[in-house]
Amino acid sequence: MSTFKRIDIEHFKISCKQCNLRELCFPHGMKDEELSNLEAVVDQPKPIHKNDFLYHDGDETRALYAVRSGCIKTMTESANGDEQIVGFHLAGELLGLDGFGEGVHTCNAVALETSSICELPLSQLESLCHEIPGLQKQMRRIMGKEVTADHRMLLLLGKMSSEERLASFLLSLSGRMEERHWKGNEFNLSMPRQDIANYLGMAVETVSRLFASFQNEKIISVERRHITILDMHRLKTMVGESES
Repeated sequence: MSTFKRIDIEHFKISCKQCNLRELCFPHGMKDEELSNLEAVVDQPKPIHKNDFLYHDGDETRALYAVRSGCIKTMTESANGDEQIVGFHLAGELLGLDGFGEGVHTCNAVALETSSICELPLSQLESLCHEIPGLQKQMRRIMGKEVTADHRMLLLLGKMSSEERLASFLLSLSGRMEERHWKGNEFNLSMPRQDIANYLGMAVETVSRLFASFQNEKIISVERRHITILDMHRLKTMVGESES
C-alpha cells in the first residue's frame, strides 16, 4: 500500500525576496530585515478564476491587494446599473485603495483570467508603517501613482480623440510590460474588446474599427488578442509624446 507524504502549502508561498515583481510592489526599496517583517503578515490566498470577484462595491475594506499573476479589472456601477471600468491591474500592481476613505470599497474588482493575489491586511498596515520606514515611503509612492493615474484617465476621456485614446492605451500597456522586463512591443491583451471600449468611453464597433485601421496602416499587427506594435513612433506621435 502506497503512502502519501503530506505537502505543506507554505512551501509554495513565494517570498517577497524571491518575487521578481518586488520592485513594482509593496517591497519596493525595502531592506532585507524590513522584508522579513512584511512577509510575516502578507497572505497569499488561493488563486481566483475568471469572472470571480476579489471584492464587491460596499464590502468592508480588509486589505490592500497586489496582483502576483493574471489581471484584475476594477469597475464602478451607476444608480441605473451602467458599469464603467476604471482600471486594469497587471502583475505587480496594487488595488484596494478605493476603500481607504470610508472603510468600504467603492468599486468591484473582478478577475479577467485566473489570477494570484497577495494580501496586506489593513488591521496591521498602520503598525507596520511605523515599524517599517520603507513601507511608509512605499505607501506615499502608491498614493501618488493613484492620483497620477486618475489625472491621466481624466485627460484620456475628456480631451483625446478616439484614435488618441486607443494609441495612449496601447502605449500604457507597452510601458507597463517593459517595467516588468517583458516585451514592450509584443503582448497579449487580457481584456476583451468590449472592456477596452468601456474603459476608453467608446463603442465596441469604434474600437474594432480602430484596431483594423491601425493594422491596415501597419502601426500594429493584431491576431485575436495578441498585439505586436510595428511602429512605436507613430503611436507616440499620435499622443504627442517625444521619442526621448
